[in-house]
Amino acid sequence: INTDRGVMISDGKSRFSIDGKPIYHFVGTSTFSEYTVMHVGCVAKINPEAPLDKVCVLSCGISTGLGASINVAKPPKGSTVAIFGLGAVGLAAAEGARIAGASRTIGVDLNASRFEEARKFGCTEFVNPKDHTKPVQQVLAEM
Repeated sequence: INTDRGVMISDGKSRFSIDGKPIYHFVGTSTFSEYTVMHVGCVAKINPEAPLDKVCVLSCGISTGLGASINVAKPPKGSTVAIFGLGAVGLAAAEGARIAGASRTIGVDLNASRFEEARKFGCTEFVNPKDHTKPVQQVLAEM
């Protein structure tokens, strides 16, 4: 999957119409439609036997978080990373930091019950801003 290129074919033409009038794409993806047209570089084939309740998260949250770490932040091996929010996107970002070789990944979340699960995705330390009187960025800088 190559997300550096646009998701839709970027020739300025719409691939959809109703009664002969073009329908334009919402946010360039048209993911709210039953069918859509995608650039081949932005499509992944999924095994038809795969459980949809599991693979559905691959389409957005996982690729967003993992891609943000690996392709955008690009943490050097041995670096320290902070992940703000430990939902699906944050967990995927933590996994991306782990894959990239970060030695310290600090998970920041208001919900401490997420910390144990986040450990499985590479978070090594945790901060709950509610536990501190200082701004969270200061807490992190002092760690």
